[in-house]
Amino acid sequence: MDTIYIKDLEIFANHGVYPEENRLGQKFVVSADLYVDTREAGKTDDLNKSVNYGEVSLTITRYLKEHTFQLIEAVAEGLAEALLTAYPLIFGLRLEVGKPWAPVGLPLRTVSVEIRRSRHTVYLALGSNMGDKKAYLDEAVERLRALPGCSVRRVSDWIVTKPYGVTDQAEFLNGVLEMETLYTPKELLEQLHQIEAEAHRERVLRWGPRTLDLDILLYDNEVIDSEDLHIPHIDMQNRYFVLEPLSQIAPWLRHPVLNKTMEQLRRELDG
Repeated sequence: MDTIYIKDLEIFANHGVYPEENRLGQKFVVSADLYVDTREAGKTDDLNKSVNYGEVSLTITRYLKEHTFQLIEAVAEGLAEALLTAYPLIFGLRLEVGKPWAPVGLPLRTVSVEIRRSRHTVYLALGSNMGDKKAYLDEAVERLRALPGCSVRRVSDWIVTKPYGVTDQAEFLNGVLEMETLYTPKELLEQLHQIEAEAHRERVLRWGPRTLDLDILLYDNEVIDSEDLHIPHIDMQNRYFVLEPLSQIAPWLRHPVLNKTMEQLRRELDG
């Protein structure tokens, strides 16, 4: 990925733990490395195919002037989200927010915080077997579209499937969607649980009936095993209701552990 550099942009703004810092203000220095594919802009000499670093510099300046935070960590985090939201061509970035006049009573040049943030591609499974199943799934898609820093790219068809695990229950309506997000896996999981709760999801029986079930199948090429989160989703390679819709929207997508495409895994289910 190519990089556009903005170095040592000086901004007078009001951030700090002490009241006088917020009242009187002080100088901040911001540097940004913007990860952008510049090839098309370079071939066509068209600014619309790239990111205007002048506009980005103005956006950074306005953000720092229009907000007030106690911590420069919060300045950096909020600014990163604002830039990634405002400029779709920026895939990721490195931000450094420096405070040259840090009130520590010692002879230092500057104190700074550096963070790296980027967009992530996620595949989610959706399912329902209670009430108006289609309405629950459609509403979930709209709720996901409305999440800050998220963009739903593709949604599969809804398919009717037999229950998995506990078979003595109604048929399911299932599907899969592809989404771009700025959330970490844990943050995204919390958002999914909130959407499920708003759909009156009750966790009474594992694999039991539910109004809405939302699962993270894949998050970039990450492999995560924690107490409450497993990515890739456990046993997804054996689940028709996952592989059928996933093969519809991303047959070329490769499982990061099994090293097989979704289309290959789907064919293997048929034996």
